Amino acid sequence: MHIFEEKVKELLDVKGEIVLEYPPDPEMGDIAFPCFSLAKGKKKNPVEIAKEIASKIKKHAYIDEVKAIGPYVNFFVNKAKLAELVLLDVFKQDEKYGMGKKKKEKIMVEYSGPNTHKAFHVGHLRNTVLGDALVSILRFYGHNVLAANYLNVTGTHVAKCIWWFQKKYKGKAPAGNRGEWLGKIYGEAAQKLKDNEEAMKEVYDIHRKIEEGDPEIIKVWEETKGWSIDDFNNIYSDMGVVFDSWFYDNDLIEPGKAIVADLMKKKIAEESEGALIVNLKEEKLEVGLVLKSDGTCLYLTKDLGLAKLKFDNYKIDKSVYITGTEQILHFKQLFRILELYGFKQAKQCFHLHYELVMLKKGKMSSREGTVILYSTLRDALRKAAEKEVKQRHEAWNTDEITEAVHALTQGAMKFSMLEQDSNRVIHFDVKEAIAFEGETGPYCQYAFARCCSVLKRSEIKVTEKINFSLLTHEKEKALLKLLSLFPSKIEEAAEHYKPALIARYLILLSQTFSEFYEHCQILKEKKELKKARLLLLECTRIVLRNCLDVLGMPAPHQM
Repeated sequence: MHIFEEKVKELLDVKGEIVLEYPPDPEMGDIAFPCFSLAKGKKKNPVEIAKEIASKIKKHAYIDEVKAIGPYVNFFVNKAKLAELVLLDVFKQDEKYGMGKKKKEKIMVEYSGPNTHKAFHVGHLRNTVLGDALVSILRFYGHNVLAANYLNVTGTHVAKCIWWFQKKYKGKAPAGNRGEWLGKIYGEAAQKLKDNEEAMKEVYDIHRKIEEGDPEIIKVWEETKGWSIDDFNNIYSDMGVVFDSWFYDNDLIEPGKAIVADLMKKKIAEESEGALIVNLKEEKLEVGLVLKSDGTCLYLTKDLGLAKLKFDNYKIDKSVYITGTEQILHFKQLFRILELYGFKQAKQCFHLHYELVMLKKGKMSSREGTVILYSTLRDALRKAAEKEVKQRHEAWNTDEITEAVHALTQGAMKFSMLEQDSNRVIHFDVKEAIAFEGETGPYCQYAFARCCSVLKRSEIKVTEKINFSLLTHEKEKALLKLLSLFPSKIEEAAEHYKPALIARYLILLSQTFSEFYEHCQILKEKKELKKARLLLLECTRIVLRNCLDVLGMPAPHQM
């Protein structure tokens, strides 16, 4: 609880940072100071230390009572002072509430990274939403962050798609939705190429020609690649996602090969059956293949070139990569090779891996055609949102409906991708994603819209000049305590790269606000209590909005 940290430090007579916790039961106190950290230095039992500290603390204006409970010193906060400190802090800082101090280090977060010539599905959606939220949280916490997108525009999957595009479709495509259509083509090609060694030779030939710059194949490749990128940009625009830098793997072929050549000179890499490898078996990282025997690149080759580009040209201090868990070994090999090469930033590279989005019947696969496309999910959500909005607001015009539907669609979609930790599999279900009740994005957005609605209907201007001692209801106190937690939640989410912490905090805040709204009248109360509760309402609106903003979710003023 950052707001009370200085007050507690005064009482404890300690300097530096301290750890404060919330007791599991409100009857045990409002704030708890664990004494474990002091036990080692004083060579005493933490229970004894807690008793000693509690007995020495004198009465304080902000604290009503102090108790030693086990190894904890528990503080009972004065309700009026709690309200004053929290509400003034939130109200005065507004959109800056919870924001961290500016930091010197530069971080690049690489995320989304869909492959061209494949359709953008809900697996890509999880990556994109996770990365966008992390970038926002890190920036809000004070970091200098560059958002980067790295597209694989070459490789076997591209060659497969082009092979079938030419073989079956004779180079002709439909007028619209060509990006998605290429994904369908890839799925067809993958099926046709199963156990077909002769056809695969044709695919490998196309792959080689792309890397060598064959004019005829390059023309087809450029055209089809453009269809995919146009489709991706439309999706990013729809989602409100913006990148500072774009990287393409075809630009990294030569830089990657140059690093491999250096690895050979430094005797870090070696030849094995015509291919070039980095043997990391002694470090339990297996063998890293950095160049194929035919001289073509792999993902590892290009990632080496990209890392050098990031470090040299962008002068970054940290590099965060967001990909699926199936690439854990790949990035362990990459980071170790970068370290062996001599990059000082290698130890500041971090792989934020996430589990897959699964259908109820199993894993999604572009090859098998068992994916839920972004457009399919979005359209299903839009349909459900439009039905809900029209039922609630028969008098709304087209623009109002369109705005609300877009906000709810994005809220439902993004929250469903963020509410769970990245290391947990999402068992995706369309009906659950479009639900407008329970622990969903629209539920949180509705809490914000309800705050806006009440404030709009109020005839009294919100002011910080209120009687804080009037906010004595337990639902008010619960809401105040939760509002005070937001800065620490931002800090925790930023330091551990966990947007899910903010998503779960948002749900809890929305639920706690709903309980306050249900039990505490606002507009019909007497003037002084009404003023106090309106300030609490405004501060709740501010924190709800700040949460929605850092998660990339729209904050609609009406629903």
